Amino acid sequence: MKKYITCLFLFIITLSVNAQEFYDLNSIQTIEITFAESNWDQLLDNEYASSGDYILALSVSINGEVFDSVGVKYKGNSTYNPNQVKNPLHIELDTYKDHQYEAYTDIKLSNVAKDPSFLREVLSYQVLRQYMDAPLSNYANVYINGTLIGLYSNSESISKKFVNSRFYSKKNTFVKCNPPAGAGPNTNDFPNLEYLGQDSTDYYAAYEIKSDNGWQELIDLCDTLSNHIADVEKILDVDRALWMIAFDNVLVNLDSYIGSFAQNYYLYRDDYGRFLPVVWDLNESFGKFSNTGSGNLTSTTAKQQMSHLLHENDSSFPLIQKLLSVPMYKRMYLAHYKTILLENFDNDSYYTTGQSFQNLIDGAVQADVNKFFTYNDFSNNLTSDIGGGPGPGGGNTPGITNLMDGRNDYLLGLTDFSQTEPSISDIALSNSSPIIDQTLSITAAVTNGNSAYIGYRSEVGAPFTRTEMFDDGTHNDGAANDGVYGVDIVITSALTQYYIYAENDNIGKFSPQRAEHEFHNITATVSEPMVGELVINEFMASNDATEADQDGEFDDWIELYNNGTVEIDLFGYHLSDDADDLTQWTFPSGTTIGPDSYLIIWADNDEEQEGLHTNFKLSAAAESIFLVDGSGTAIVDEVSYVDQTTDISFGRFPNGTGNFQTMVATFNAMNMGTVSTFENDLETIALKAFPNPAQDEITISSSTELSKVFIYNLAGQNISEHLSNQQEIKINTEQLANGMYFIKAITKDEKVGTQKIVIEK
Repeated sequence: MKKYITCLFLFIITLSVNAQEFYDLNSIQTIEITFAESNWDQLLDNEYASSGDYILALSVSINGEVFDSVGVKYKGNSTYNPNQVKNPLHIELDTYKDHQYEAYTDIKLSNVAKDPSFLREVLSYQVLRQYMDAPLSNYANVYINGTLIGLYSNSESISKKFVNSRFYSKKNTFVKCNPPAGAGPNTNDFPNLEYLGQDSTDYYAAYEIKSDNGWQELIDLCDTLSNHIADVEKILDVDRALWMIAFDNVLVNLDSYIGSFAQNYYLYRDDYGRFLPVVWDLNESFGKFSNTGSGNLTSTTAKQQMSHLLHENDSSFPLIQKLLSVPMYKRMYLAHYKTILLENFDNDSYYTTGQSFQNLIDGAVQADVNKFFTYNDFSNNLTSDIGGGPGPGGGNTPGITNLMDGRNDYLLGLTDFSQTEPSISDIALSNSSPIIDQTLSITAAVTNGNSAYIGYRSEVGAPFTRTEMFDDGTHNDGAANDGVYGVDIVITSALTQYYIYAENDNIGKFSPQRAEHEFHNITATVSEPMVGELVINEFMASNDATEADQDGEFDDWIELYNNGTVEIDLFGYHLSDDADDLTQWTFPSGTTIGPDSYLIIWADNDEEQEGLHTNFKLSAAAESIFLVDGSGTAIVDEVSYVDQTTDISFGRFPNGTGNFQTMVATFNAMNMGTVSTFENDLETIALKAFPNPAQDEITISSSTELSKVFIYNLAGQNISEHLSNQQEIKINTEQLANGMYFIKAITKDEKVGTQKIVIEK
């Protein structure tokens, strides 16, 4: 049984965080760009037309947080025009300095030039994220040199940061599937994954490699898809590809792989050798773009009735033609397709979401004097078709509900979706709490199906292994042919993720329905680790000024200690803060820890730095740390914790063997013991301390009358005590040395407040 440690802390510091989530769907972001030059628009146009480089902005403010010296440029293809005020923008916070906002450095802002509803991009991503990893997206008001340029859609950049956060690596082959020169009427090179031979130069005009290399791996994918389809799952995440083409088709998103330019997606090759597709650029979703590559859909009715099997027999679209030629893949595709229809369009949830977005942005749209359509067009286009429109927004734009309600009714009336589908129920495990290395029987009742499969994996992000289930009476499934299918699998780690898939001759069904993006979980019992020779000895999950790494960065750290008498080779051991992924980070070759010795590992999610740096950070709020042996299954030591205090560590006392306690950090040295604790049974209140940093005097204020105020140093020693009968007290700090201190105040009604202060003279 996992051991959770409940601890008393030196104090509880409550920070009021005003920053909002940058991609929060319930708020409009405010982005203010300041250029030194008044002719900033001309400068941006010049760079767009020549090198495409960034120009220097004096500052960029995001929701009030200001960053100096930031790169800004115009972006886009058909939505950019040098004669319009409101152009798409790419802000790169770290072009000149190492800035980031909520861990984001690239900000992609689309000018909504082709969408009267202002909904297409944000709403489409909202639908897509239910089924595959996709960018976050919301809205932002953009100002330049104090003038409101307009309301933009704000969508997460598909960058190395994106793939690292979703796919747990960033150094592998990374391909942008768009013609580098831009798609247009004269484009003849398409990123359609057609095999063009082994000469990489034949692919240059259609794809852009975003990694250091990878042309041969892209060629291998095209070759496998076209000529070795039986091996395609080794090199392509087929399930994710099926979700992508189903999504594009349902939403009539033709400026995509399924349209005339076969573009607007990325491919990233994960650590298992599979390419993972990622959809992007949804500003012409819901039928705005009309060209399928085999003709134009000139009316909303034609788009409503666009074939759900578009390009099934078209060799120019091998991702569709080759995948749908495999009967199982086609049935999976139909299952995914029907799930998207039923979960979003048959129940009108997309309409409710669209209404909520329009209600949120209504005032901002009215204030946008540079928008490409009228306010009435905005108000009507959720439901009704809009004709015309200035500039690049010209042409008919289907009303979203007019298109999708008609399309939903048409599609669900087709035989592929009206015929009987399998159902999956009563999924059962032979042991709800298995132990590692145990064989587990899994059964499921299937009706209207003639075969069933389980897909399972024991590592987050790994490919699922698909294994057939049987209704033969010999797989712990009960009687033969009773509709209950069974399979035995070996549980190899603390967490197993799985789904069930069943099919008949016509269509498939998943449980859960959003598999493989969602799945069921099996948690194996892990015995409580014993304190042994090698232990987690101390850690700091909020390091502001205590210890810096070799690059001067104050990052989270974990200290190991060897209680034994011989050196331990740590090569192949693992550290993790995720019980679902115990092999999250692996010690490199040559890592050892001597007897009665310490080893520091920086938990900073920055493996590119020299030394021991993990691919995760510690949360100051609450989580667990696991030290795991080379098998990836045996936990050598672990500690679970709740809220951590900045610059106060949590370590074993006595050193190496004791329970975990709060303490003054003893980085890479023997733990010396705990610090004093405050009263833990008092209700807490907000406390203000200013100025902070302070020099000779500091003011402490509270919402209620104060009784006592204490100042503590980092060793937890009470160095001064002050009485008060007011809501505010001034304290002389002339005698305090430079450094960090902690204030604790107790009020007349026995509430306690705490605050951190810094003395700088």
